[in-house]
Amino acid sequence: MTMVPCPIGSEGSLELNYAQIKQYDVANGPGVRVSLFVSGCTHHCKNCFNQETWDFSYGKPFTEQEKETILTFLEPDHIAGLSLLGGEPFEKVNQEGLLPLLREVHEKFPQKTVWCYSGYLFDKQILGEMCQKWEMTKEMLSYLDILVDGRFVEEKKNLKLRFRGSENQRIIDVKRSLAQGTVIHWEGENER
Repeated sequence: MTMVPCPIGSEGSLELNYAQIKQYDVANGPGVRVSLFVSGCTHHCKNCFNQETWDFSYGKPFTEQEKETILTFLEPDHIAGLSLLGGEPFEKVNQEGLLPLLREVHEKFPQKTVWCYSGYLFDKQILGEMCQKWEMTKEMLSYLDILVDGRFVEEKKNLKLRFRGSENQRIIDVKRSLAQGTVIHWEGENER
């Protein structure tokens, strides 16, 4: 696969592309959720289920229209929340593109949860590196309820795990972890 670098839009701005928006998703967090699969990932995990999303140019540009579609999909009471996947939501270009959506979801649907899947480690890379470099990472974290962190590791693949693909991945309660200054696992992580 030929990799394309992060796209630069008009006036030097970065652009978010997305691979798919799922109106109804029951695999990526509890309840019925809306899921956004962003494009662009530098992890390149062996046997990734979504390799086409490694390319930052894959899919379509994420515009105001897609944002409004997601907000409309989130309106019904039976929708539990939003899940962000990829690709990699925590790539810098993707953080920048996701923040306007996350701000509106937080404002319009404070009762709904936001889950995010990242190959980056919460404590080491996101808090320890990204938050030190980019103010937007702190803001993005403030909108997340749950982070499933860690790269997919083929050798640790386990189909019995809930909401994750390999045993090294953690399901982290972001708000409690930030408040307590340590990694707190989501209470429903081991439920069947």
